[in-house]
Amino acid sequence: MQYLVYATLIWAVSFSLIGEYMAGLDSYFAVFVRICLAALLFLPFTKFKNVPFKLKYTLMFIGATQIGIMYLFMYHAYHYLSVPEVLLFSVFTPLYVTLAYDALSRKFNPLYLISAAVAVIGAYIIRYQNISESYIFGFILMQLANIVFAIGQCWYKYTLEKFPQYRDKQLNIFGYFHFGAFFITGIAFLCFGNFAQTTTSLLQKGVLIWLGFVVSGIGYLLWNKGATKADSGILAIMNNALIPAGLIVNILFWNKIDNYVTFLSGTAVLAFSMYLHHKIMRFQKK
Repeated sequence: MQYLVYATLIWAVSFSLIGEYMAGLDSYFAVFVRICLAALLFLPFTKFKNVPFKLKYTLMFIGATQIGIMYLFMYHAYHYLSVPEVLLFSVFTPLYVTLAYDALSRKFNPLYLISAAVAVIGAYIIRYQNISESYIFGFILMQLANIVFAIGQCWYKYTLEKFPQYRDKQLNIFGYFHFGAFFITGIAFLCFGNFAQTTTSLLQKGVLIWLGFVVSGIGYLLWNKGATKADSGILAIMNNALIPAGLIVNILFWNKIDNYVTFLSGTAVLAFSMYLHHKIMRFQKK
């Protein structure tokens, strides 16, 4: 679980950085640059020989889904939503995670939905507020982003369960994850990108470097490695831990919390969902 916590701390900054500093930059270009940098980071560590072909192409498909397609949806959502609204519309991710992993495993754990639903309630309490007129389209984009993100992380967890010999060697195969995302975002940029909006300021260059190497690179390795070590219930709940973490960044740097009562109340509910999940796990083991 500690890997999920580390990734959460890294990712907490990214929501605000995208919303505050990526304005005016073509979203397809920004996503492609992030993925390029992350792919370059893992290229020297990637093992190309003696890795099963099935594992290679599966990881590429997972990367194309989890961060390639997800980033394309999420960056477009920023055109219609504020940073708090993006966070608000992420509250359903735990339910998607639970359902996606159960579908892959061909089983159904209804008790997991209880703790995941409580996490959704807590996250919703945190970010409840009036939303903009264009929220419907932004909401749809964010749900599509949440769904493919949930499918990707569960698919990665499920795949590594089928190749247990690589669970402790994920650094040597994680490059394939980003190679898949590289192809999908590269094609999207060439087909739909606005080349007139690819000029970056010095500040935007610095933000893209952080988002590429650290957030997309190190962050996703930590998150997916953590996913292979945690059960699907914990994985679902940790998806919503990103919301209070992202809001703390807003408090410290942009002071965009309007209601501290709802923030603290929602965080308490989120913490209770973790406690409830552990109780459910203990109950199932009896």
